[in-house]
Order: sequence, then structure tokens, then C-alpha cells
Amino acid sequence: MYELFSDYRDQLIYTVAVIILLMIIQFVLRKAANKVGKRSEINITRTRLMFKYINILILLIAAFLLAFAWGVGLTDLSLIFSSVFAVIGVALFAIWSILSNITSGIIMFFSFPYKIGDTIKIHDKDLPVEAEIEDIKAFHLHLRTSDGELITYPNNLILQKAVSLIETHRRNDEGKDAL
Repeated sequence: MYELFSDYRDQLIYTVAVIILLMIIQFVLRKAANKVGKRSEINITRTRLMFKYINILILLIAAFLLAFAWGVGLTDLSLIFSSVFAVIGVALFAIWSILSNITSGIIMFFSFPYKIGDTIKIHDKDLPVEAEIEDIKAFHLHLRTSDGELITYPNNLILQKAVSLIETHRRNDEGKDAL
């Protein structure tokens, strides 16, 4: 057992250092996302979605750094990552609208001026919509019209259209009207 530790001492130290560093970075990123969420009065479920994106990013960085630490050569590592990204790129090109909606959801998390409970009007010449924002998901908004109709509106389109705020009506996390 001692030989195992002595043979791989440098790799083990590097692994522990990378894990600690990435845990600190993850903590800071999650804290920042939580702070932005609270400051902007963003629903906690949207903040948790950002946490998932942060976890995925940290996991990818960890895989890259740890593979490099344990002796995978830079050319081998670049071959693996370029192959994986080529496959992912082809898959994402085939379903680009999903990637577009996820990216829009991330942008909306940090800079969308409307909140859950607000009544908005989307100025679309083909389908004008006036409705209350019921929920903001990773791919789309749930909008409820005055007739009770539920409309799912893609995130990428909401960033491309002109939107007017009709009425501000906030709800707290339990779904009750805020005072």
C-alpha cells in the first residue's frame, strides 16, 4: 500500500489539489448565482437550474485536469475532447433550437427584467400574446392568458421580440401573493 502512495504521490497530490480548488470555485460560483437570484428576486427553482449548469461545468473541467494529471498525454487528451466535441457539435447542430433555448434561459436568469407573476405583452405580428408569467423554465416560459389558456413560449423567441410590462404582480416562493 505504501508503494502505491509513493509511486503515485505527485498524481495524488495534484488530484487532491484540483478537487479542493474546483470545490472552492464551485462554491464561489454557486454563491454568486444565489446572490444574483436573491438580488433579482428570481424564483429558487431557476437558481437551482443554474446550480446544475455550474456542476456540469465543474465536472468537465475536473475530467480534463484529472486525465491530464494521471498521464493522459496532451495529444491523446486533445484527440478525445475534439472527438467528443465533434459528436456533440453534430448532435447540437441537429437540435440547435434546444441549445439556443438553454443559452437564452441562462441569459434570462441574469438579465431578464420580468419576473414570475408579471403580466407582459409580446409584440409579435403573427401571434401577439398578453399573459401572466407563470413559470420560467430552462427551455421556455409558461404564460397564462386571461382566458386561462397556458402558452409555452420558447426562451430564444422571448429575447428576440419586443416585450412590454403590463402589470407587476409578485408571488413568493410558496405561490402566495406577496404583500
